[in-house]
Amino acid sequence: MVALPSKLPDAAARVLPLLRTVILFLIAAAAISSRLFSVVRFESIIHEFDPWFNFRATKYLVSHDFYSFLDWFDDRTWYPLGRVTGGTLYPGLMVTSALIFHSLKALTLPVDIRNVCVMLAPVFSGLTAYATYLFTCEMKDKSAGLLAAAFIGIAPGYISRSVAGSYDNEAIAIFLLMFTFYLWIKALKLGSAFWGTLTALFYFYMVAAWGGYVFITNIIPLHALALVVMGRYSNRLYVAYSSWYALGTLASMQIPFVGFLPIRSSEHMGALGVFGLLQLVGFAQYMRAHLHSHQFRILVTISVVALLSIGFVGVVGLTFAGVIAPWTGRFYSLWDTAYAKIHIPIIASVSEHQPTAWPSFFFDTSMLIWLFPAGIYLVFQQLRDEHVFVIIYGILASYFAGVMVRLMLTLTPIVCVSAAVALSTILDTYTSLKKPVVEVEEKETTKTEAKKKDAQETDSTPSLLNLSGISKAPIVGIYASWTRVLVLASFLFYLQLFVRHCTWVTSHAYSSPSVVLASQRSDGSQHIIDDFREAYYWLRKNTPEDAKVMSWWDYGYQIGGMADRTTLVDNNTWNNTHIATVGKAMSSGEEVSYPILRKHDVDYILIIFGGLIGYSGDDLNKFLWMVRIAEGIWPDEVKERDFFTPRGEYRVDDQATPTMRNSLMYKMSYYRFTDLFGRSPSMDRVRNQRIPSLATDPAAPTIQLNTIEEAFTSENWIVRIYKVKDLDPFGRDHAAVTSFEDGKRKGAARGVLGGGFAKGKARVLRV
Repeated sequence: MVALPSKLPDAAARVLPLLRTVILFLIAAAAISSRLFSVVRFESIIHEFDPWFNFRATKYLVSHDFYSFLDWFDDRTWYPLGRVTGGTLYPGLMVTSALIFHSLKALTLPVDIRNVCVMLAPVFSGLTAYATYLFTCEMKDKSAGLLAAAFIGIAPGYISRSVAGSYDNEAIAIFLLMFTFYLWIKALKLGSAFWGTLTALFYFYMVAAWGGYVFITNIIPLHALALVVMGRYSNRLYVAYSSWYALGTLASMQIPFVGFLPIRSSEHMGALGVFGLLQLVGFAQYMRAHLHSHQFRILVTISVVALLSIGFVGVVGLTFAGVIAPWTGRFYSLWDTAYAKIHIPIIASVSEHQPTAWPSFFFDTSMLIWLFPAGIYLVFQQLRDEHVFVIIYGILASYFAGVMVRLMLTLTPIVCVSAAVALSTILDTYTSLKKPVVEVEEKETTKTEAKKKDAQETDSTPSLLNLSGISKAPIVGIYASWTRVLVLASFLFYLQLFVRHCTWVTSHAYSSPSVVLASQRSDGSQHIIDDFREAYYWLRKNTPEDAKVMSWWDYGYQIGGMADRTTLVDNNTWNNTHIATVGKAMSSGEEVSYPILRKHDVDYILIIFGGLIGYSGDDLNKFLWMVRIAEGIWPDEVKERDFFTPRGEYRVDDQATPTMRNSLMYKMSYYRFTDLFGRSPSMDRVRNQRIPSLATDPAAPTIQLNTIEEAFTSENWIVRIYKVKDLDPFGRDHAAVTSFEDGKRKGAARGVLGGGFAKGKARVLRV
């Protein structure tokens, strides 16, 4: 019995690693299961838009070898231009899925490639939790690491891009981001070229997976620069950074889509500059040991001024010469939120590129957002080299998340880490067995105990005052215990609310596939709206395999992935002029649109219309972006102001402008729409405006289509498909003209054979 206490620490030391391992597995299981709502409620299906292209590319890679994939020219997109697909994408996502698929196949596990793609993001979310755990352990301790892993596992800001079916680059990129940062911190702490090489290896994986690798490319150099400026240069920093930059840059240049960008683009010049600076600082440290202090100061002053001048002039000169590419429009849009709307409307038209509203921070991170600054404050107290990294990451990610909704994804990991540091510190303080408050109070009361004792002896009658002063220290101890209980209970309550919030947001906001809509009936039952897949299936089964489909670029990937038909534009947005051409066709009258359609061999036009059931994500709500993008190329032919009333209103009812009414988009959206309402007012439920109808207003204009005809309208009128007529240059239907010519030939034959040629010809002409 006496020996038990001495053995308890050893037993705890053996149990704690096992307990942490079990907790990490449970966190990973929670992270995976919380992302399966969409599969449980609907089915195993790819979500959104970009994932459909990634899925299509993965299927191509699985059925071909890797080099064929890199050489893949896709002639079924961006017709008639086509796309050099292998050289214009980040292949990391597809290669990862293909390796998993072939590995499972080698183990004789019959898993379909679609299911691999659907489940990839949830599985990697478990790995992200582990990477966040390792990273946070380097910042504080393992307890904080477990909290950070739990936070990132269910935080909505990360779940929004990693639910089952969200087969996008971010599915693996956040894991690579956090693990690369962890390896960088380890390399910096140990000054190890081995850890620097591992950092470069995972940086290469990140470059292959996501264009957001530029965030790593700049934040690590910024961290190194901050350490140098703070006077914290060391051989550890030199070895870690040099090994990462040299190997990582060479490796990243092997990705065809990246190529020579690391040495020829402005976004990468910061990393190159810091690499050069570290060489100079290292050389200066070497020279300091061989020169007197006065000589060393003169040498450093001259060298710094000369090299900075040469470097600045060289970068500016090479930029103007075209050797170094200037900053891209996407970069400028991060610093000027109005830049994209003015200069690059195609970027501004994407909803996830809009500035972030304040409620989004609380919606995506819940209570973590107010623990985040507390964690940043706490790392300031020690401010080790790795803490400087957390501060830089937190500041930059906060700014970028504020200017672009999509970048909430990069803010969420550091919010989880900082919140874990803050909460772990609070729990360490209030669960400690030490009672410093009681000890202080006892010391302060000892000075007055003698006086109180004398007063009690002189007054033999006990009073309430005397009784309350008999023992003050126990009362203070009870108060401190209740304080601990109150603080711990409040945070347990907050954590419970956090879990409920994350579960609700994941279930209701981020787990609904964009191609399958769900609504609730009056009796509470669920109603599935499957118009998208219905329309894409119709295209696949009822149109020729070589049919060309024109739609707004939002739906190009889905048409190519589900309908397997050739599209004019898709979500890659690499050719602004081609997209503007589609915008011009949609926003112009039929007399302008038809030559564009025939020039591009368009067979079918697909639009999204939500006016009947109130689906707000339709093309009429995106129509102004089509106009703006087209106006950027043809400012004399397409003018945005022509689509607004004299009062500056965007209307589709009887007050709509003539230009609006005459546009192809307006006609395709409201063609036959008023017939659905009979003699009742025909109301557009999205824009809450009444559409003119002959049934209610005899003077209302009717919508007539001359160059296209309705081919398909889905059950809820969300997807409408029109077939382009084959007309001759004079505007006549080619089929009618063909029948006319056949009639002439038959009439001529009858006239020759029966002596009635003139009579037959006249009869045909009357027809």
